[in-house]
This record gives sequence, C-alpha cells and structure tokens, in this order.
Amino acid sequence: MLIFDSVQKKKREFTPLEEGKASLYVCGPTVYDDAHLGHAKSALVFDLLVRVLKANGYDVTYARNITDIDDKIIKKAIEQNKDIKEITEFYTEAFHKEMEAIGVERPDIEPKATESLEAMYELVQKLIDSKHAYKTDDGDVYFDTSSDNKYLSLSHRVQDEEDKVQRVESSSEKKNSADFALWKSVKDNTLTFDSPFGAGRPGWHLECSAMIEKHLAKPHAKFAVDIHGGGADLLFPHHENEAAQTRCATEHALANYWMHNGFVNIDGEKMSKSLGNSFFLKDALKVYDGEVLRFYLLSTHYRSNFNFNEEDLAASKKRLDKIYRLKKRLFGLATNNEKTKFQEKLLSALSDDMNVSLGLALIDEMITHANETLDTAGKHKELKKETISNLYYIEEILGFSVKNPYEYFQYGVDEQTKEKIAELIIQRDEAKKAKDFEASDKLRDEILHYGVSIMDTTQGTFWEKI
Repeated sequence: MLIFDSVQKKKREFTPLEEGKASLYVCGPTVYDDAHLGHAKSALVFDLLVRVLKANGYDVTYARNITDIDDKIIKKAIEQNKDIKEITEFYTEAFHKEMEAIGVERPDIEPKATESLEAMYELVQKLIDSKHAYKTDDGDVYFDTSSDNKYLSLSHRVQDEEDKVQRVESSSEKKNSADFALWKSVKDNTLTFDSPFGAGRPGWHLECSAMIEKHLAKPHAKFAVDIHGGGADLLFPHHENEAAQTRCATEHALANYWMHNGFVNIDGEKMSKSLGNSFFLKDALKVYDGEVLRFYLLSTHYRSNFNFNEEDLAASKKRLDKIYRLKKRLFGLATNNEKTKFQEKLLSALSDDMNVSLGLALIDEMITHANETLDTAGKHKELKKETISNLYYIEEILGFSVKNPYEYFQYGVDEQTKEKIAELIIQRDEAKKAKDFEASDKLRDEILHYGVSIMDTTQGTFWEKI
C-alpha cells in the first residue's frame, strides 16, 4: 500500500509500527458552528483511508478529536446567552448526524479537549522541565521554538519578516517571534481551568499531541502514530507545532506518515440556485441525498482542491445512479462472496494513495460489461453472482450503493407521501390476494398519480420516483 507523505512529498510504501496494525489520528472539528463542506471532505477522505487499510488486512485504530475548548465557542456562548456545554453538545451532535448522513463511520476513539486536560498538563510540564517551554510573568506558557533545531522541518516553511512581526505583536513577553502558546492565562470571568500553571485555557496545538500520547502512543516506539491526517490548511502552524511539542516532550516523533486533503471551494454562480452559496453541509443535505454528496466529494483525488458546483454534482449522481440501476437489476439474487479480478483491481487502485479516479473508471467498466452481457440471451448465473459480489465490495470499501436500490430512487419524496404510497401498496396487495383485479388496478393508478413507478418482485412491491 502506497501513501503520499506530505512532509517527504512523495509516495511511500506503508510499513506500520506494529505488523498487521495501523494507527491513525485526524484533527476533528471545533464545535462552535455547523460543519461545512471542507469538514465533510476531510472526514470522507479519512473514512475511505480506514476502509482501504482494513481491506488490506490491517487492524485499524482510528482517533479523531473534538475541540470543545476554544475562544470561538466562548464567544458564541456569550452572544447566544447560553452555557458553553450547551453550545458544544449541540454542535457535536449535529456533526455526528451529518457525518452519518454521508456515510462516515465513527472513529474508534473520539476524545474531547475537556476530557484530556490532565494529559495536557503532563505534556506542558515535561516541556518546562526539559527547558523547551517557559512561563511568562503574565502566567502564559510558551513553547520555545529556538530550543528545537527541527522546528519547521515538517512544513519546510521559512518565516518571512511580516510573519515575524505579527507574532511579536501578539505578545511582548515571548522570547522568540515564532513561539506559540501551550497555556494561556485567563483572568476574566470566561471559561478557565485550574492548572499547575495557573487559571487559564490550553493552546490549540496542545490538545492533539496530548491526546495522541494518552490514547495511541506506545512505549519505546519510534513514532507515536503511524499516520496523522487533516486538511492542507493544518500543515502549518498546527501540525508543525504538534510535531515540535511531541518531539521535545517525548522520546519519539509524532507520526511516520503525514496526509493532508485539499480544500473545497464553492463555484458561487452555479451553486446559488439551490444552496444560496452556503458552505454548510446541513444545507447541502436539504437538497441532495447524503450518499450522492459522498460519491461526489470522493470523486476526485483527496490531495486535489475541490470545486463544488451543481453541474459536476449532477454528472456525478448519474454515475452513482448506474451502480444502483445494476443493483436493482439483480435485486434479491444470491452472491458467491468470492473475490473477483475486479475486486483485486479496485483494491490495487485504492491502495495506490487512494486513486479514486482509477477506481471509479474500473467500476464504470464493470457496470458496462455486466449490463451488456445481461442484455444478451442466457441466464448468466455466474456473472450475476460475481456482479452482486462486486457491488457488495464497492459498498464495503467505498461506502457507495449501501441502500435498497428502490429506496435510493425515492429521494425527493416527502415522508407524508411515502407513508400514503405504502398504505396504497398494502391495500393493492390485499386486493390482489382477494383477486379483486379492478380494485387492484385502481389502486395502482392512484399510486402512479404520485409521479412514481412500481415494480412487483418476489421480495414485494417497490416503487421509485420517476
């Protein structure tokens, strides 16, 4: 399996710290607002990575944090005259629901900043004791970047004068312009925690290093985790500072592989019709099925920047529709669950730094071949079993085509109408059993009046939106 390392800027063969196991940590949301399409893209990328690692036989431990201590959270709580916990719990629950809607599975470990304070205190104290951090007269604790000769080795960044000036202006008590806060002293009535360094709040970069040490790092290992991931915007300063903290406080580096996904941009002119240029995932889910969004957001390579627009989304949906059409064509048939050449090729493509474009091309090819063969004379029993097996594999490794195919094509019909159609189908089934074909035909026409088509199968009667 090959992974593109953002630090070494090349593909590297994945060699885990522990044979047969893989540890992954991804920076999660700061829960003060709704998740946007960028959050969705990142969550989907690493959901796919976990699936591909598992398909390659690895026992995966996946951690993604929840930042529930932040100045933005405090600001929103003050603005809305609400308790901070009320804000964080509301947006955490919303995040989970929206991730579920796009098929993102929960991580194995989801630590919160408020639950990790002791681990943070321990890390800061280690840095102070080893002279990599210092406390100011104001009660702040800063990481001393001059004490780390590998600082900026992650991002390969060279600080310019403007950056240095901005950092100097942020605090007159810093030793160096690049030094960053590990602990921030707070003397007002906002959220504070009683730490060994005084009342205050942790710096943003601190929590991830502390959580990784607490939940994932193993004694005497060369790296705390196999893979550390997040959006491209986190490489500097967030990941740079995380790496520095861990490197200087422990006997190991933070991660062996660093993975970063590209940005999501909105094509305003094309999106304005339905989303009003909203960047929030919740608004996209009002217009589009979650699985369609999943398919679309994963349809380009994870490292590429993504331009979200309706025209490409519609084209992407048509590709997903084709998978479901084939699934519907074979609905109810048994599979042999044996590995196929298609599955080997698909896994090979995704194992090459998650080459989704090649993976989707293989899927298109498989669908075309299956449909063309099924259109010819013959029962094609083996092809049908093989194809159903392939569709299950696509579902497992990519998270596509997970629904009943008939239900998938019902998207856009409101719940009240669905309930009414279900009632009419039951009445029609009863009329057919009673051999009241006149009533059955009338009920069928009433169902069709809702702009749907119906199909009677051995598994029951199904319908879809026309």
